Amino acid sequence: MALKASEINEKTAWQNLTEGLQIHEPATAKAFETGEWRTSTPVIDMSKCKQCLLCVPYCPDSCIPVKNGKREEFDYDHCKGCGICVKACPFGAITMKEGK
Repeated sequence: MALKASEINEKTAWQNLTEGLQIHEPATAKAFETGEWRTSTPVIDMSKCKQCLLCVPYCPDSCIPVKNGKREEFDYDHCKGCGICVKACPFGAITMKEGK
């Protein structure tokens, strides 16, 4: 029987993991810090950001939090560095830097 993502931690025996660590339940991305896969990192220049929030719906990993109608810093724990946000920003406020 496969464990739920919330039941898996560093003490989980390998025998209890699914083959290839496949996830058999929906909406578990927040349970795993997948940002460690990133090879490029998005950087926001807040002086250029117009708070249009066009980058937010384009992020496939929901790594651009919005609070009180304004975007905040990236959620680097889950951002995989795909760069889609760079293409979505019409003001050039987001750039990619190499590395984490």
